[in-house]
Amino acid sequence: MQSTLKRSVQFTGIGLHSASSVTLIIHPADVGFGLQIRRTDVKDGGYGFAAHWTCVSHSPLCTRLVNDEGVSISTVEHVMAALAGCGVHNALIELNGPEAPILDGSAVPFVQEILAAGVRPQNVPVTVFKVLKTVEFRCDSGWARLAPADTLQMDFHIDFEDAAIGSQSKTLNLANGAFVRELCDSRTFCRQSDVEMMRANGLALGGTLHNAVVVDGESVLNPGGMRYSDEPVRHKMLDALGDLALAGAPIIGHYTGVRAGHAITNNLLRELFTVPGAVEKVQCTPAMLACLPGVGVTEQEIPKSA
Repeated sequence: MQSTLKRSVQFTGIGLHSASSVTLIIHPADVGFGLQIRRTDVKDGGYGFAAHWTCVSHSPLCTRLVNDEGVSISTVEHVMAALAGCGVHNALIELNGPEAPILDGSAVPFVQEILAAGVRPQNVPVTVFKVLKTVEFRCDSGWARLAPADTLQMDFHIDFEDAAIGSQSKTLNLANGAFVRELCDSRTFCRQSDVEMMRANGLALGGTLHNAVVVDGESVLNPGGMRYSDEPVRHKMLDALGDLALAGAPIIGHYTGVRAGHAITNNLLRELFTVPGAVEKVQCTPAMLACLPGVGVTEQEIPKSA
């Protein structure tokens, strides 16, 4: 069955790039509403967004949505990953600024509040996008692929010069709350040299050691280090789930990402929905429904490392 939240949940914090305080509220929504976003600080129309891949404006550092009136919302990937990973199909996201709060740099604050509020089943079947044909998107920096599978599966590989990260790979079947258990508390990361360059260009102004893992060569600059030895690749998988959640319905398929970022995953969705016969929208069978991310997940499964 489709699902929504039992009650609204609220988050307040700074944006990663603007350093301005913003409040984000996730409200329950009716069957068929899907995931939509509203800018409450824009008063003259043009404040509504579909949380959809067609609204993505490519940005190197985050996922940014822009509507037909040119109003934008940035850094939506973590809240989208949390909603997908907790099995929420219908919700209205309201925020009073141009960027979602970064919180601790992961999706775990969203997951904690969503599961504390509770997820309410709705008496309408879930429809999903089932991948029928392998599609790929490649560019100089990396590539991503979606292939047929019976559940949402994910492989990811990253490779960085900094020894604190190096080469990392992870494979995960995202069924039955695996996102909450394995990925949701993994934080965004960057290199110290990148921080200096971004700030010189007016970016990442809200970035601190409280909301991002910062590495410099062999060193992790955060007190306490990483939450997992492979936290960077886990966070890349978190981001990928958030970007795939912009498909408009859950995806059943096998995602592979190699040095893939937000733009690559969005271009992969564009391939999926433009290649004839690559995907079909189907009503979930009981077996398919039982394997969707978030089905049956509880607060007790949230990692204790956050």
